[in-house]
Amino acid sequence: MKVSIWHNNKDIKMEEIPTPKPGPKEMLVKVHSCGICGSDIVEWYRLPRAPLVQGHEIGAEVVEVGQSIKNYRPGDRVMIAPKVPCLKCSHCKNGHYPACSNVKERLPGGFAQYILVPEVLVEKGTYRLPDSISYDQSTFIEPLACVVRAQHLAGIKQGQTVLVMGCGMSGLLHVKLAKTKKCTIIATDINKTRLEFAKKIGADTVIDVSENVPERLTVEIGRKADVVVLCTSALSAIDQAWKCVDKGGSIVFFAVPGPDKPVTIPINVFWTHEIKILTSYYCGPPDITEAIKLLKAGTIEVNDMITHRLPLEDIEIGFRLVIEGQESIKVIIRPHEG
Repeated sequence: MKVSIWHNNKDIKMEEIPTPKPGPKEMLVKVHSCGICGSDIVEWYRLPRAPLVQGHEIGAEVVEVGQSIKNYRPGDRVMIAPKVPCLKCSHCKNGHYPACSNVKERLPGGFAQYILVPEVLVEKGTYRLPDSISYDQSTFIEPLACVVRAQHLAGIKQGQTVLVMGCGMSGLLHVKLAKTKKCTIIATDINKTRLEFAKKIGADTVIDVSENVPERLTVEIGRKADVVVLCTSALSAIDQAWKCVDKGGSIVFFAVPGPDKPVTIPINVFWTHEIKILTSYYCGPPDITEAIKLLKAGTIEVNDMITHRLPLEDIEIGFRLVIEGQESIKVIIRPHEG
């Protein structure tokens, strides 16, 4: 089978390796679609595990199951989580699934024609796809689940003003989800095409980051935002975020800068204004279930975000599209096309 081996963003190689055979409690799935996530291009985050097969936004078909597996059979359409919490430790019991320290198995990367799914992910991380969710649409389940979790942590509710900073794929999902909650939404980005798209899908106001965002925010809505969601790692955006949150509001770090880039928090002002700073990394089983419900019901539309579908052989082009961020929103790799 063909796999894509990532060494760094400028060194991605195609290789042929034997197609694995599932053990008694494993299963083999055929990858139909796998999205390129914004985190896939973050080298400081990925390089410690390189070289590796990337890809964790997966829509797949079961092709072979181990003799002990009873819940799945060839032909089943599935989405598989990249990793699963143990559900038993204190972190999991308190709902902090992404912080589970007992995660040992990860899903082998989806930029491959087939994946051997390990036992724990067969048991706890495999979800059947409803007939109404296509393989391409299923690549949004995991990122949408992360957005669901972030907005839950922030307590976003009807009538609030939400500022989404960064209109990449995740930022646009935040716009779509906040719109279902009847929030007033402001979106910022440097890319005019993405700002136009954000406006089209429900943002009440869009602001180019070259402008004075805090000033424009006050002009447009007469106040600052209840919740600021940072979907960009740019330090300039973080500096603006401090000035855009209202008293009693929240700032959510959905994306973060590299560990070598220090962030200074105006803690004295935030102390007196009761500002909450939250982080949101990954998702948990309840968030995945909610994401599937939203897509199944059509509450969140995602087809309009797919800008590129590429064969595995063109994955370098896909990575370049995501890195440059000018022409793409959602880039999907289809390993069996070419």
